Amino acid sequence: MPKLQLLLLRGSRHWPASSRAASTVARDKFDVIVVGGGHAGTEAAAAAARVGAETLLITQQIRTIGALSCNPSLGGVGKGQLVREVDALDGLCGRAGDRAGIHFSILNRRKGPAVWGPRAQLDRDRYREFIQAELFSTPRLTVIEGAAEGLLTSDPRPDRPGQLRVTGVRLGTKELVCESVVLTTGTFLSGSLFMGRSTTPGGRMGEPPSCSGLSHTLRETLGLKVGRLRTGTPPRIAKDTVQLSLAELRPPDEQPTPFSFMNKRTSCKPEDQLPCYLTYTTPGVERVVRESLHLNAHIQQDAKGPRYCPSIESRVLRFPGQKHQVWLEPEGVASDLLYPQGMSMTLPPELQLQLIRQIPALQRAEIRAPGYGVQYDFVCPTQLTPSLQVKKAQGLFLAGQINGTTGYEEAAAQGLWAGVNAGRTALSLPPLSLSRSQSYIGVLIDDLVVQGVTEPYRMFTSRAEFRTSLRADNADIRLTPRGFEEVGCVSAQRYREAVRVRDALADAMAALQSISMSSTKWMKILGQVLFFFFSVSLLTPLSAMDLLEYKDVTFEMLAAAFPEYLSPYLEFSQRLNIEGLYRPYYIMQKEEIERMRKEENLSLPQDLDYLSLPVSLSTEVREILDRARPHTLGAATRLPGITPSAIIHLLRYVCKTDRKREVQSTDM
Repeated sequence: MPKLQLLLLRGSRHWPASSRAASTVARDKFDVIVVGGGHAGTEAAAAAARVGAETLLITQQIRTIGALSCNPSLGGVGKGQLVREVDALDGLCGRAGDRAGIHFSILNRRKGPAVWGPRAQLDRDRYREFIQAELFSTPRLTVIEGAAEGLLTSDPRPDRPGQLRVTGVRLGTKELVCESVVLTTGTFLSGSLFMGRSTTPGGRMGEPPSCSGLSHTLRETLGLKVGRLRTGTPPRIAKDTVQLSLAELRPPDEQPTPFSFMNKRTSCKPEDQLPCYLTYTTPGVERVVRESLHLNAHIQQDAKGPRYCPSIESRVLRFPGQKHQVWLEPEGVASDLLYPQGMSMTLPPELQLQLIRQIPALQRAEIRAPGYGVQYDFVCPTQLTPSLQVKKAQGLFLAGQINGTTGYEEAAAQGLWAGVNAGRTALSLPPLSLSRSQSYIGVLIDDLVVQGVTEPYRMFTSRAEFRTSLRADNADIRLTPRGFEEVGCVSAQRYREAVRVRDALADAMAALQSISMSSTKWMKILGQVLFFFFSVSLLTPLSAMDLLEYKDVTFEMLAAAFPEYLSPYLEFSQRLNIEGLYRPYYIMQKEEIERMRKEENLSLPQDLDYLSLPVSLSTEVREILDRARPHTLGAATRLPGITPSAIIHLLRYVCKTDRKREVQSTDM
């Protein structure tokens, strides 16, 4: 008997009797029902329960809750910021990453801290066990096995927008009633698996086929626009058949950086971390791909795949004659498998083996599980509100790949926010939204509901106009207080810790600001390290906070010089260094945002040639402005697809042009 079933029968405190088959669930009415047990679903269910809603999570198999379907990793550039924000709102994935991580690193170290990307390679079993233990010990949350076959609907409430109201979920002959439903179906919404020429129904290899009933309901009953996307996964390789000496060793960071603000250290000790390895494709890989295209049904389909995590077939066809990186990453402490990141493929199994053996380090490799492709339905996300509720359907929320995204982190972020709003709606509380200036989650959701997707969406720091203030290090200060005081999804313990940190940082910056003297005196105290940085008069007074703008000046140096004022704050040294570095940008950004608000009524000349305007605007933004021809700056801000960054650039240009005209008229 599987371990999970034994624990359930014994009534373990981590696996209470609220986790069971659909046929045995005692009640048939809940506040919130979440469909799907992936990253979006687990965060949605936990968040709805934290808000105070009686919540039901429906999953096809309890044992796969928290499974890492593809790469066993978490975080990265942009993605790491999302994980930190989910954690700041008391989500699960950050703490799960700290428990399961076996290789921690900060990506983009050579660039500024605003674009650092916390990342970890994970142990699959440990991650799944942590997520399941957390869910099954969450108050107000019930988990059952079952396949959702359709939605229950009724006439809409007259006091709310929408054409109908979703009132529950149908599981075979059983109907479960609720106030809100969150769909997080991942790749299981009319999913199809591809390997070579063969196609079978399903959303993940080795699991029951997905039900097409939900797709039919979304299309026919709700009248939603539904599209088709694709993704894939690489073969898993036996570690002992790989010649790792022929690949480049890539060690982890010596000191692991936790994802969660509640953790000072990770479960994995620094010395116990596992390395990754880097190798490259060869001309032989390209040859196998090109010779086998006629045997690859997936690559011939019209459905769009992920641009930033493409299959090896797509990479070869798009960039012929180039070598491509292949990362060999461990799947767990006790696992004998390696995950070849960058080698997603859908060739027949025998050709997959032939392909990977074209790489020197893999010339003797054995495949334990072949790679395969997945195609699935998604709902065009412009049909959602910023709370992730379907505009046409009261009480229906969508999160994860069903909204056209790719990646665990994007799914988790959407799941948390959809769960929060589904819970609040069920409890007759108003839905909430996050703005682009507040969080990466706000950027993600705004991009989805305003611009939509034409391919699987992935988060990058470049998507966030306010990335200098939306950093991974300050997500707790930005979001935890609001999560407790307004949203209601954050525990009192986490809130107290965030307030302690926030107040201590404010006190430390006040202390730094209070220490002020001339440049000459600073050089006497700190030495010649400052000499080449001062472009102002040596008599100009500078505060200790001003000095932190220089990367060679650290809080530790200042605390050593003024221990009586600054030593109490050494715990926050790194955060203060980062705050000092970005302080001038943050101040300028706040001023521009405030200026943008004040200048809402600024007239925009109707003869502006937006398509050739000499300012930094994307082609998409130019086309929107050229088509709409807004009369005022405020009208431009309300156009779908126009970002705050574009508005700031437009404001600067118009003001500069107006000043030139004033000068010219004065001269005349």
